[in-house]
Amino acid sequence: MGLLRSTATVSSMTLLSRVLGLIRDQVFAIYFPGRAGTDAFLVAFRIPNFFRRLFAEGAFSQAFVPVLTEYRGKRSPEEVQDLINHVCGTLGGVLLAITLLGVAAAPLVITVFAFGFSLYEPDKYQLTVEMLRLTFPYLFFISLVAFAGAVLNSFQRFWVPAFTPVLLNVTLIGAVIFLSPMLEVPVKALAWGVLFAGAVQLAFQWPFLQQLRLLPRPRWGFRHEGVRHIGRLMLPAIFGSSVVQINLLVDTLIASFLATGSVTWLYFSDRMVEFPLGVFGIALATVILPSLSREHAAASAQRFSATLDWALRWVWIIATPATIGLMVLATPILATLFQYGGFTGTDVYMTSLSLMAYALGLPGFILVKVLAPGYFARQDIKTPVRIGIIAMLANMLLNVAFVVPLVMWAFEGPHVGLALATALSSYINAALLWRGLRKQGVYMPLPGWGRLVIKVLVAVTLMMLALLWLGPGAGGIWGSAGVDDWQALAWYERGWQLGASVVIGAAVYLLLLYAMGIRLGQLRTPIK
Repeated sequence: MGLLRSTATVSSMTLLSRVLGLIRDQVFAIYFPGRAGTDAFLVAFRIPNFFRRLFAEGAFSQAFVPVLTEYRGKRSPEEVQDLINHVCGTLGGVLLAITLLGVAAAPLVITVFAFGFSLYEPDKYQLTVEMLRLTFPYLFFISLVAFAGAVLNSFQRFWVPAFTPVLLNVTLIGAVIFLSPMLEVPVKALAWGVLFAGAVQLAFQWPFLQQLRLLPRPRWGFRHEGVRHIGRLMLPAIFGSSVVQINLLVDTLIASFLATGSVTWLYFSDRMVEFPLGVFGIALATVILPSLSREHAAASAQRFSATLDWALRWVWIIATPATIGLMVLATPILATLFQYGGFTGTDVYMTSLSLMAYALGLPGFILVKVLAPGYFARQDIKTPVRIGIIAMLANMLLNVAFVVPLVMWAFEGPHVGLALATALSSYINAALLWRGLRKQGVYMPLPGWGRLVIKVLVAVTLMMLALLWLGPGAGGIWGSAGVDDWQALAWYERGWQLGASVVIGAAVYLLLLYAMGIRLGQLRTPIK
């Protein structure tokens, strides 16, 4: 399967998941009007989610896929199966121990990650502890889901892991609608939903491993050669692959000291940025990692570099208009999707501020996802780790530099400083990754970049002008509509007006690219 077709497959499945994720978040906003309850759940969910990306989707996948690819190319099928068995057993055993420890130490964990709750809001703190004890076992299930997904991706079964998150969203929506009315504290239904979703996702993927005749028979195996090799790669990758997640947890810690609702506002704005990041950035990174691993194993330096160049061109073409679109349409998007029930106009306004700040970092977030596999595929973990630590420290310093003055000046939304710091640190991370690949001679840009950059900038600038002409306060299809005016509109009026703007903006951008001679079909595949 070609890279573009594989990327399209993953993107389409991820798009379905993200759409259901938006519906899930709409359900949250409608059913749970109090910000304190959602603040508590989001912290309780973010902690196991962080460890999931730390141990599973992040460090583990980036260490496991290259080693598994190497085994497939140089070892017998029996040795490949033996590796899968021992990795499954060892990973599962370690994660089970971590899960039990996390459940037992839930009060301490919440104190560390949301100290403001324990200091100023004891009721919210207690609710968060109770929900963490339900959500933490999700780490065990979803990490095994990531293990199964890594195996399936290595065998080009991309659609199965990409579809699996759909089940999380469906389960959470069901928990809110059917379970929450039966509970004394309705918001706890979200925590129960997370626990159920982990088991459902694992049960869904296991039969596809059986189809490949790769269903693992778990074996404990720290002494296994492949397990030791993966472990050596994982230890430094735990830091390097999860910089964004560590940054988000630092944001959560600081936000716990800010006004009630800050965690929720940051969550919803981050979710909006995660939509294009997941549909395109993570899909592209998922597809190119096995491809780069194969090209490195085959010692094909030219194809390795060309694959990276191909991916970076797509990042420039897609991420640039997505950034501008999110910034210009921040308020209409949030009002259309979430301003119902308990999600008020104030929530829309506060969330729009952090969404615009996060959106600035979208190209940086995607670049990190695409550039990091250039190291992981060559089993070079130390370099991105070093770069990741630098970016993480920069983010912490920027958090203080932005948030403290905003608090001192009594700015109404100091949480914006957290989003802006995360966005800027992503560019530091991406720039250092790119420079490292260039210095090592791993990536050599192909001709035509200068013309591509200029043409995209021209097209996206005219797209932005079109959106501003159509947007709030510009006399376009919204007239002078602000947050209060949007609240007065019916959901279908918001929907068609926002949809019309998105369609027009996309049409302007794509037509201008075409008029300037850019043919997306020519970017179909990297060098053969």
